[in-house]
Amino acid sequence: MKIGVLALQGDFELHAKALGRCGIQAGEVRKPEQLADVDGLIIPGGESTTLLKLMHEWGFVPALEKFHAQGRPIFGTCAGLILLAREVESPAQFSLGLIDVGVERNAYGRQRESFEARGSATLEGRATPIEMVFIRAPRIRRVGAGVETLAAYRDEPVMARQGSVLVATFHPELTDDPAVHEYFCAMVRKARVGVRAAAEGEASLRKGVRAAADGEASLRSGRPA
Repeated sequence: MKIGVLALQGDFELHAKALGRCGIQAGEVRKPEQLADVDGLIIPGGESTTLLKLMHEWGFVPALEKFHAQGRPIFGTCAGLILLAREVESPAQFSLGLIDVGVERNAYGRQRESFEARGSATLEGRATPIEMVFIRAPRIRRVGAGVETLAAYRDEPVMARQGSVLVATFHPELTDDPAVHEYFCAMVRKARVGVRAAAEGEASLRKGVRAAADGEASLRSGRPA
């Protein structure tokens, strides 16, 4: 199993190290075609407008939409959350809309107002202590009906999931706590089984279609003129 980290801008190296501590091979993703080589993807924190500009320049938007449509998990932290959200405000900007949440940029304050906190997340059905580092963090202002809130801080959601998409307003890679990355790794591991089964089923279907076409061609060629 291999998990990619979008390496256009931001703290992608720390996410790769966090995956390594979970015993998972990490790969830096710098071009859209490299998405074919990974089973899941982390979009790290950074500056969302810069990330968005680079993603457009390199053609990542349609590639990420295809990656998501294939059922491969995506985890967005901080700026990554902003890029995955359905709506963005302060100011409004384009986003992929892969998770039904509305977010407000930099809502916890500027760099000097960054802070750390301890909390609890519901991971695999269990309450799990986690460490949270908030740096120019966005706030999740709206959570859609199909979205599960996994962790909250002062009664506000800070970590959420919808299907194969996981998001967090904080930076789990800045701590030594592996819980959040381990949870995402488990998501990827489970999804990988489904993606592989779907690919094998599609290959089998194509093989059957080819066999049917060959049989029909053989029948036609064997008919008397």
